[in-house]
Order: sequence, then structure tokens, then C-alpha cells
Amino acid sequence: MSESSYTRMWAQAQGALEDLLVDEFPPIAQQPMKDRLKVFQGLATFYLKYLQIFRSLEAVYDQIGHPQKRRVVRHVLDGVMGRLLELKNEMVELEFSEFHYFDDVLQDLKLTPEDLEVPIPKYFVREKIRVLRDREKMLAHIMAKGGHIEHFEQVVSVQTMSLEEAVRVLQVCERARQGRLRHHFMKEIRQAEKEEMAAKSPTSTSTLDPDQAATCIQKVWLGYRQRKRTKRERLEEFIFLGMVPPEQPMPSAAQLKAQQVEATRRLVQEENEAEYQGVLVSVKESVRFVDGPDIRETLQEQIRQWFIECRDATGKFPDLPSTEEGGSAAIFAQKTPEQVAAELAAKEEEKEKRNRWKDKNGGKEQKEKKKDKKVKNKRKKGEEEQKGWKMPPSHFLPTVLDGNKIKAVLNILCHFELGQVGDDSDAEGLSCVPRAQARGRLTIESLYEELVLEGLLIRPMNIKLSEYIGEFSYMGTTLRQADIEPMPSLSDVRQLIALYGILPLGSQAVHEKAPLIKALLLAGPAGVGKRMLVHTLCTETGANLFNLSPGNLTGKYPGRSCLQYLLHMVFKVARQLQPSVIWIGDAEKTFYKKVPKPEKEMEPKRLKKDLVKVLKTLKCEDRVLVVGTTRRPFEADLKPFCKVYKKIILIPRPDYASRLVLWREFLLGGGAHLTPSLDLSSLAKVTDGYTQGHILQAVRLVLTQRRLAQQTTRPLTAAEFIPPLARQDPVYKEEEEAFKV
Repeated sequence: MSESSYTRMWAQAQGALEDLLVDEFPPIAQQPMKDRLKVFQGLATFYLKYLQIFRSLEAVYDQIGHPQKRRVVRHVLDGVMGRLLELKNEMVELEFSEFHYFDDVLQDLKLTPEDLEVPIPKYFVREKIRVLRDREKMLAHIMAKGGHIEHFEQVVSVQTMSLEEAVRVLQVCERARQGRLRHHFMKEIRQAEKEEMAAKSPTSTSTLDPDQAATCIQKVWLGYRQRKRTKRERLEEFIFLGMVPPEQPMPSAAQLKAQQVEATRRLVQEENEAEYQGVLVSVKESVRFVDGPDIRETLQEQIRQWFIECRDATGKFPDLPSTEEGGSAAIFAQKTPEQVAAELAAKEEEKEKRNRWKDKNGGKEQKEKKKDKKVKNKRKKGEEEQKGWKMPPSHFLPTVLDGNKIKAVLNILCHFELGQVGDDSDAEGLSCVPRAQARGRLTIESLYEELVLEGLLIRPMNIKLSEYIGEFSYMGTTLRQADIEPMPSLSDVRQLIALYGILPLGSQAVHEKAPLIKALLLAGPAGVGKRMLVHTLCTETGANLFNLSPGNLTGKYPGRSCLQYLLHMVFKVARQLQPSVIWIGDAEKTFYKKVPKPEKEMEPKRLKKDLVKVLKTLKCEDRVLVVGTTRRPFEADLKPFCKVYKKIILIPRPDYASRLVLWREFLLGGGAHLTPSLDLSSLAKVTDGYTQGHILQAVRLVLTQRRLAQQTTRPLTAAEFIPPLARQDPVYKEEEEAFKV
């Protein structure tokens, strides 16, 4: 696509956004809505429309080359992302569930399930690629210096074998060797017999005439051609019906050319941005040193004149308005000195009246206030019950006004002239310097190195969110209408990870105004991809990954004071090098009701008290997310557990549609050839209850190098994957029901 094409796409997205804003701010005040289903339908429609605009703006911002246009698009893009999170939060509060089903709304809007996927902005990583590379080099250097060999906690179990088992294995191998030799010997004997029979038989002469021979050849050829055509048409019909997967097409020349154009356009973006920054610095310097003094003197002269006029009108110099009241900008609000003086005098009189009233009627007023509060609370409750639901105000829809830097500087200068600047502000500013220096004895680099050497700061695996495979739930709304709560699909989990983790961590503007999420819990049986999603969060946002799992803290920083130092160090580095993800594996162990005897030496409950305190220090500007993973959340004390993890995402075992996609992707990724002899549908049905990890392990055990080489002569069959699956325990219904509770 060309630059003009992306400009048109931007215009279309802006037009759709304007139409949405008309619906967001109707000319007539919105009436309270009591129909919960109707409210959800409206929120879902808004959500899907904002999602389409978000997708278009993300593509425009990624490819458009003009630096100033990109800033405008970025501002709108962050606003749309934040509005998406607000709408999601409203739907959660309305339905008291993290999972929502939009299959009926998608049908009304003529959209596909692919349109429901939350796009991940590419600028999250692209705009700090140099920082990430430097961090990668520093991490590799520290690990090489410490002699650490990195591993991603992939534990390879070495099983010991008894003497009887070893003898049995040797016997099986020897019998197989003897059988192969016997088969080869008998094959040679049969071949020799065939050669002898052919030598003894007399040569037969053909009795067919040419016409009969031609007819025979035509019959064979026509039958072969028709069978081939029928087979091709049958395959095309099966592919059309989705019963047979289509062949993976190779990228065309046009696609390769488009990828090259996108890469070239990104290079042009960097060049334009560098040129823009250089020109911006020169323009700022010229304005500051050429026009700045004239502007400052003109405004100062106007303020002095205003003070003189106020003194002539009132007999005394007025106070300069404070920063909360607008500072020196309030002077230029087209008001006469008399009006400004009258407003200031009125404010002083109101303060004096309030103080007098408090002195006279202090006790009575407090009692009356308590009664009034009770009456007001009752009235408010009644009004809320009558009002119903209204769209709450948004932090992202209003436009943000930028402050005037010249007037801010001028305000400080005028305070100096009037002698209004006290010594308190200077003392406060200077008193922070020694404290900061005292706290900063250990640099961020030294703390970073210590965390890496202790194994608490690890390198995340490079996993994209799109690699977490799962299918859309097509029956969610239908099941809910039948009063059946459906299990969430893996596609729903993927969307929640993007909304709750990736978008807030990737954008500072979104994180500061969106609903704040400090901690996130991923709960599900073993093998559903909880750890994979943690690494995905770091990959998509370029975040640091800290590992505070109870097993990783065993024997490190013993004692209460050392533990507090550890948490202070981790969160300090996480704030300074944000975005950061703090991972706590086996999160239920931190909140055990009763610690099992084998785990008492590990002290899994060390973080229980201090973790709650540290989480309270996180603010909106801190892009730090605590992510816990657990496979047995029902073993924890739920009250403090839910107090820390206020957002809990249940990751279920995959359904039939997801298992079918998983089998196909894992087999293709392992190098298998999908043929009609390999019944994927039967495999998906048989593996009901098995997780992604079980399926992947079975595929790896079957697809050895030798088996892959034999595919041309012996195609894969579904029966080959049953023995590896039979050795694994699936997720039973009792365990699944325990997660629902």
C-alpha cells in the first residue's frame, strides 16, 4: 500500500470515530437504562467498533511516514486503546465475569471472529529496539561473567531403569534384529524363485489385433483420467467444506514485495523522525533566544501595568493568583482589575464566614451533618435504584489541553519580583537531594547485575501472542440464553492477556488513565500455557521478567530484613526499567492454608505479608505488573489470595475446535505431511481432556527424524499418537469443577 492509501485509511478511521463520538455524546441527555441485556448489547457494539478503528489506526501509525502526522495518530491511537479498556471494565462490572461472548453481535455487524482479535501495536517494541538490544547485550555479559548457563526451566527428567527392564529392552532389540534378518533372507529366496519361474515359462505371442489393443489402451487411459479428475474434485470439495486442510501456499511475489515495501517505509520513518527532531531543536533554540526575551518582556510589562491599575482602583497591590487558580494566565482572561479584585475579595469573605460559622456552631453542625449524610445516603441509594445504568465519564474521550510553558516560567518570575517565593519551597527541593543520594548508593546497574546473578531477573523466551493457539467460541451466547454458563475458549484468554497485560504495559498514556491492574493471576491445570503467556507479555511489550517464585527464592536472602531488601530492590529496578513483569510461579504456595511437611524448608509463605504492602506502593505511572500462575488455587487461603490478585483469568483445557487447530499446527510445525490417512478429527475427539502440553509432547515423541523420513512410503496415522497419550493423565472433570468453584 502507498502513502496515499494509508492516508485514506486514516480518514476512514477518523470518520468512523467521529460517528462513534456522536453516539457517545448524544445531543439529548441519556436516560437511565434498566434492561441489562440491552446495556450489554450497546457496550459490545461500541467495543467492536472501537476495535475496528484501533486496528486501522495501528496499521496507519506503523506505516505512515510523516512524523507530525504520526504524532497525531499516536495521540488518537492511545485514546482508542484506553477507551477499549474502559468499555471492557464496564462489561465486567455489568456481567460480573471476565469473559464475554460476542457471537450474536458479530453476526449483526457482519464481522468474523478474526475481527475480534485485539491487535498488538508494533511500536511497543519497535520504538525502543535499541534499548532492548543494549539490555540484551548487558544481560549476556553479566551472565557470561558470572558463569551462568541460561535455561528456561525446562526440566529433563532422567528415569532410572531396573535390571529386569534393561534385560527386557535388550531382548526386544535382539528379537527385532533377528526378525529383520529372517525377513531379508526369505525375501531373497522368493525373488530367486520368481526369476526361475520366469526363465522356465515360454514366451507368449499376442493374439490381439491393433484395433483391440488401441481400445484396451484407451479404456485404461480414460479410466485413469476420470479417477484422477474425480479425486481432485473430491479434494476441492473437502477443502471447501473444511474437512481437509488446504495446502500451505508459498508466499507470492506480490506478498514478498509488500513486505519489502513495509520494511523500506519503516526505514524512511526513522530518517524522517531524525530530521524532524533536528529541526525541532533548532526551532526551539531560535524561539527561546530570539523571540523568547521579547515575549517575556511584553508579558511582564502587561502584568506590571495590571498591578498598577489594581493598586489605583483598590488602594493596594493584589496577590498574584496561585497555580491552582491559573497563575499569571488568569490575568489575561479579559477581566478588568476591578473585577479581579472583587473576585479575590469575595473569596476572602467566604473563607472568613466559614471560619466564623465553624467557631459558633461546631458541635451542632457536626451532628446535623451526620444526619444529613444518612438522609443523603438513603436518598442516593433510592435514586440509584430508580436511575438504573448510565455510561460513566471517560478519561480518554475528552481532549487534553497542553500547558503553556512560557506562562509557567513567567509565573515563577513574577513571584520572584513580588517577593512571594518563600524559603520553604527551596528547602524542600534541597532536602530531597541528600535523601536521593543516600538511597542511590547502589546504582541501578549494580542492582540489575545482582538480580541477574541471583537468578531473579531472567531472559524471557521470544514468544508472540499469536503463537498461543486457540479457536473462537461460537456457542457462547446460545448457551447463556439456555442458562448454561459456557467454559471460556482459548481465544477469550488470548484477548484478556492483550487487554489486561499487553496494552497497559506497552503504553504509558494508557496505563496512567485506564483502570489500574496491579496483579494478575493465571489459573489452570498443568500444560495449558500459563508460563508461555508470561513470556508472551514480556515479548510483546519489551518488558523485564523477574522470577519471584517460591522455588526460585529457596535459600536466597534469608531473614525478614533481607527479604524486605530483596522486594525493595526488585521493585526499584522494575520501576526504573519499566515496563516490567514480576512472575510468581505456584502462587498458591505463598498463601498456603497449611504448609506441607516436604515444603517447610522452602518457606513458601515468605512473601505473604510483604507482597501486599509492596503492591500498595505501585501507582498509575508505574508500568509494573505482578503475574501469578497456579495449577491448584483451591489450596490457598482465598481471602488474602484474592486480595492480592484482583484479576483472575481461568485458562481451561482446550475444546474440540481448539484441539483440532492445535493438532494441525503442531504436526505442521514438526514437519509432518497431512494426508487423508491421518484423521485429525478423530484425534481431536480422542484427546478430550488433554491439554496443549500433552498434545505437544505426544507429537514430539512420534515425529522422530526416522519417522519423518518414512512419510513418503508410510504416511502418518492417528493410531500412532494413542500410545504416547495413554501414558499421560488427562484433566478429569473433578479437577475442572474445582477450578470453577
